[in-house]
Amino acid sequence: MWKLTKYLKPYILFIILAIALLFVLANADLALPDYLSRIVNVGIQQNGIDNAIPEYIRESELDKVALFLDDDEQSQVYSAYQLVDESNDNYIDLVEMVPAISAEPVYALKDISQEEQDQLKPLMSRGMLIVFGITQIQENPEQAATMLGDLPNVPSQIPQGMDVFSLLRMAPDRLEKLKEGINERFDAMQDTFVTQLTTEAIRQEYQAMEIDLAQIQTNYILRVGGIMILLSLVSGLANVGVSFLASRTSASVARDIRKDVFKKVSSFSSQEFNNFSTASLITRATNDVTQIQQVVFLVMRLLFFAPILGIGGVIRAVDKSPNMWWIIALAVALLILLIAVAFVIAVPKFTIIQKLIDRLNLVTRENLSGMMVIRAFNKQDFEEDRFDKANKDLAGVSLFINRMMATIMPVMMLVMNGLSVLILWVGAHQIAASTLQVGDMMAFLQYSMQIMFAFLMLSMLFIFLPRAFVSGDRIAEVLETKNVIQDPKEPKALPKPLMGKVEFRDVYFRYPDAEEDVLEGISFTALPGQTTAIIGSTGCGKSTVISLVPRLYDVYKGAVLVDDVDVREVRQRNLRDMIGYTPQKGVLFSGTVESNLRFADEDASDETLRDSIEIAQAAEFVYEDPEGLEAPISQGGSNVSGGQKQRLSIARSLVKKPAIFIFDDSFSALDFKTDATLRKALKEKTGESTVLLVTQRVATVMSADQIIVLDDGKIVGKGKHQDLMKTCQTYQEIATSQLSKEELA
Repeated sequence: MWKLTKYLKPYILFIILAIALLFVLANADLALPDYLSRIVNVGIQQNGIDNAIPEYIRESELDKVALFLDDDEQSQVYSAYQLVDESNDNYIDLVEMVPAISAEPVYALKDISQEEQDQLKPLMSRGMLIVFGITQIQENPEQAATMLGDLPNVPSQIPQGMDVFSLLRMAPDRLEKLKEGINERFDAMQDTFVTQLTTEAIRQEYQAMEIDLAQIQTNYILRVGGIMILLSLVSGLANVGVSFLASRTSASVARDIRKDVFKKVSSFSSQEFNNFSTASLITRATNDVTQIQQVVFLVMRLLFFAPILGIGGVIRAVDKSPNMWWIIALAVALLILLIAVAFVIAVPKFTIIQKLIDRLNLVTRENLSGMMVIRAFNKQDFEEDRFDKANKDLAGVSLFINRMMATIMPVMMLVMNGLSVLILWVGAHQIAASTLQVGDMMAFLQYSMQIMFAFLMLSMLFIFLPRAFVSGDRIAEVLETKNVIQDPKEPKALPKPLMGKVEFRDVYFRYPDAEEDVLEGISFTALPGQTTAIIGSTGCGKSTVISLVPRLYDVYKGAVLVDDVDVREVRQRNLRDMIGYTPQKGVLFSGTVESNLRFADEDASDETLRDSIEIAQAAEFVYEDPEGLEAPISQGGSNVSGGQKQRLSIARSLVKKPAIFIFDDSFSALDFKTDATLRKALKEKTGESTVLLVTQRVATVMSADQIIVLDDGKIVGKGKHQDLMKTCQTYQEIATSQLSKEELA
């Protein structure tokens, strides 16, 4: 799998851009619970008052606040405010906003820096809380005790109508002791609780000044809600962008891998094809590549996003409630354990499932290609059972994996729901103890869900990764297969013009991993303008001999030369450009008659196509069709007969006009009359070319300039027909078994 990461390099810019968008997406998603917390804590509970420093305060109240500050602190507080009077530019607007301005002196907060606000906030909070507490004690002692507790050195029962603040001014010692006790109490309180109490004091001060608190609350909720909507839009756009980049990258990577696999397979010699079945190669180029494509998409979509979301969620959740971190740790530990168990169980099964897909493809392909044979022998039931077994084996493993996945999801949901209940239970106790706000608990709950979803996304990725690793190894196995037949590092050029002389010099050959040689001591020369025929019994090595010329295999010992140049010292492409090869089994491609003929030479003229068709004796069925050269050819040439397929294959070789023609038993499907007519026309067409002809028909080779007789991989006869009839017993046996004495004479 790791060996395929090189395919990601061309798209590194897309990956970096996707990571950047994922960072934006994660931060937008993480910000939403915090803003929800603000709406609950500030917008609802604090009437939209989000600052512990009042923007407006009556002079009388500010004097009371200053009473509990030292001289430096008083100076700092008074310097931050200015008295509102008619000299202010926006006096009329201020009166409309703060009606109390017209009745009594009111201070307005100046435009001060954030640093000054941070210094002013604890002073105003402490002073306003003391004033608020004393006022509550005077008006409602029981409620004040519930909210603030008993303030030190302040009598719980104060005669109604008596101004405590005037008394404290007249008793400096008592005031100093009160300050000390309040400072100790203030330092022990949590910041969130202090802010919440301070905003309550500010709310009552605003009410006293007849400020519209409902409008403040509405404006705050709309402002924060607008930010949340904007973040949601940003999140949606980032999500679409990441999905687009991930889809584009994964599809491009799959395309590149598939192209290289096809290119590699196309370069395989027959020896490499022996190591991979056709069904396996099809699966590797399709299903396995699809697995890689899916994982690349998931990696770009989840691998980077889940850690950002999870780590960010942990940081923000702990910031909201440091005392509940253990709940998240417990849930994460359970999920990790669950994922680990699933991973251990799933990995071996994914290795098996790809092999079972290979098997299913193999059985299906054999069934379809051998349909006529299956029907002829009434083996439909047998093939159905064979397919059913392969299908059930694959279905069984797939069902096992799917059942495991189906079990994991409910367990994960159980963990997540249990986590929610535990957070609500613990959070409710902390809210009751005034150590946690309702909005913070809601935010903590959402962050916990985000953390869990981050682990769920990783678990999905870990489920797909094992199968992708298996598929990646299978693809890498194809790509890393070393071709036995390779071009030389310093190739030689074939002489120009190429004569086409083919020479076998003491050639020995054995198939890979075979213990014995298939060919032994093969030596002969095929000259231009002559037809060299190779004949022999089935399995004697005829096709193997001619497959050595275009280097479909390489000799084990000895040499095959074309115009006195060893074929192993020439580029394969240059060598095969000089050869017109017609295989034993005619192969046609889906398209038309013309497209199949132009497979040999795209630039061939219409005259060349017509001549080749006539020489191959294919004009009869090609031109009788109303569509002529545009007549459709089905996949594999299934809509034409065997003889027609062979004649079109021969015509395709003729279109190429090569120096060397190789016909590997290409006349076997032709009747004797067509065979004779074709060979006669072929002799005229290929007069200057070297013709290598493999056949089992004596009638086909009788007119050949040279006949090579093979028996058990060795040459047992060489010469013309009449000579071999006198000197070669093997040839005599083949000839007399096919033709009468009169025909042989």
